[in-house]
Amino acid sequence: MLNNKKIKELILSTLVADSYSLGSHWVYDEKQLENLDINWEELNEPKALWHKGKKAGEFTHYGDQTLWLYQYIQETQHFSIDEYTKYWLDKMQCYDGYIDGATKNTLKNIEENISPSGSESTDLSIIGRIAPLLLVSENKQEFFENVENFVKITHNSNEAVTSSRFFAELLFEVSNTNDIKVSIEKLKEKFDSRIQNFIVEAIASKDDDTFDAIRKFGPACDINGGFQSVIHLLFKYDNLKDMLIYNAKAGGETSARAMLATLIFMAQENKHLSQIPNSWLNIKATII
Repeated sequence: MLNNKKIKELILSTLVADSYSLGSHWVYDEKQLENLDINWEELNEPKALWHKGKKAGEFTHYGDQTLWLYQYIQETQHFSIDEYTKYWLDKMQCYDGYIDGATKNTLKNIEENISPSGSESTDLSIIGRIAPLLLVSENKQEFFENVENFVKITHNSNEAVTSSRFFAELLFEVSNTNDIKVSIEKLKEKFDSRIQNFIVEAIASKDDDTFDAIRKFGPACDINGGFQSVIHLLFKYDNLKDMLIYNAKAGGETSARAMLATLIFMAQENKHLSQIPNSWLNIKATII
């Protein structure tokens, strides 16, 4: 297993990725993206109306919910699907950030005593939030089980569960081999044809312009499109800052792609917080 220092670096890195992505998150119009009033070298306030009121250094609702998971684990030192569902529900009752479709449907399921409570959402975003579970998982298998249970709380679809398992396994492969490309190729054959096709499509795009690749795959929230875009980013970039900037410039679901790609990128043994500009670490959370 990864040591606690590395795990906390992973958590912090995914939160930084979310915070950096806030500026262009859910900006889809290509002309608007070209002329966006953003300093791509720094953290920015959101330009999309869905995050109205947020400031530079704050998070999208994905980062907020990642922080809740971390805080819950810090308080309890374990993960329980029932306990965390209640904890999440309590937080959501007074949350003033954006309430997405997966959250709305999950809240409805909880009200109707449906278990697991998760919506049928196939959004990519849930997968990038899994890093805090490493703190309370004694081995790989326990981590995989915790990931599946966590995902099902809000995203109870086969696509979300299977894709989260792929990236959970990839996280460990990368931490062991220190080679993202080799790890992806190795894991590809373990999964179904859908994921295999995603990976083949993504690898074929590795030399393409990132804006064009992400727009071709689809810049929206779904795993179909987001999965390929994350693999594209991981094959194309060996510099975290560049990866996050070019991902953000492509617009759309910037945060989900950024959080997940960053989690895998930073799992490499030789990647540390020095990869992140100091000013980007000025986020509204203390992890380390």
